[in-house]
Amino acid sequence: MIITKTPYRISFFGGGSDFPLYYSKFGGCVIGSTINKYCYISLRELPPFFKNRHRIVWSEIQLPNTISEIKHPCIKGVLNYFKIKNGVEIHHQGDLPAFSGIGSSSSFSVGLINALMTSMERKLDKKELGKLSLYIEQKILKEHVGSQDQMWASYGGMNFINFNKKSINVKKLSISEKNKKKLSNNLILFFTGKARFSGKIEKNKIFRIEKNLSTLEEMKNYVFYCKKILEKGSSLDEFGELLDNYWNLKKELSNEVSSNLIDEIYKEAKISGAKGGKIIGAGGGGFILFYAKPEVQKKLIKKFNKLTPVRFDFSAEGSKVIFRQKEIKKL
Repeated sequence: MIITKTPYRISFFGGGSDFPLYYSKFGGCVIGSTINKYCYISLRELPPFFKNRHRIVWSEIQLPNTISEIKHPCIKGVLNYFKIKNGVEIHHQGDLPAFSGIGSSSSFSVGLINALMTSMERKLDKKELGKLSLYIEQKILKEHVGSQDQMWASYGGMNFINFNKKSINVKKLSISEKNKKKLSNNLILFFTGKARFSGKIEKNKIFRIEKNLSTLEEMKNYVFYCKKILEKGSSLDEFGELLDNYWNLKKELSNEVSSNLIDEIYKEAKISGAKGGKIIGAGGGGFILFYAKPEVQKKLIKKFNKLTPVRFDFSAEGSKVIFRQKEIKKL
């Protein structure tokens, strides 16, 4: 039995510039952090005396006899990629709901790959783990995803990530622990109650890249504004104001990024004293992030009593093995 623990992430600024079609020509960058909410994957070889060859447990329980019968696209793709012959049992548990903008799909794939590589006694460093997950998601599964989530899940921490045609570079931010804690205290997530498949929204954004070149260029500038605020110890309220301006830019990428519900939530939050905020991830639903002082957060929780609030801290670690039996047979 192997169990991996992989963090979810919050991307602050720069999303959209991490699509290969864009950064291979113009370069891209993002800034954000992983948080102390996690995806857990357990993996073991399923003994041969069970009736079914595989047991897969996520939002449903499936007992397939062949890999081709597996419904979960990531599990099917990863097992095929590694040419797994023996029967396996895979369980997924998550602290936050899937399809909600916190990078859950990539946390899942990174955690699963980490578990499989461990079972095969093969060691990957953070960069290799992120790039392999990226390759499987984009090239094998043909998903319409960017290139940041896999890096967050692999590296962990509060980072500046730079993308270009030849490489992806992850650099840890030089932010004091005091400011990091202050920032997390001033941030809160609310689940809109609406899960969504990001692929459709991201596909629309990719289709519109040529139309959004000036918007994407401006969005990248916000990455450097944010970096300066966090590393120079400026007033963190500027971070909230950046979010407010950035949200208007993000909505220009696709008319599917926001909705009447999201616009109404955002409007009410600003009236209540939030400095700014934005939808996390592709948009269309999932989690919405607000920069608001603790006293304002209390107002928001009361006002949005039908939404689920989530407070969090930033995490420093990427995907890791948290349990491993002493004797493991290679799959």
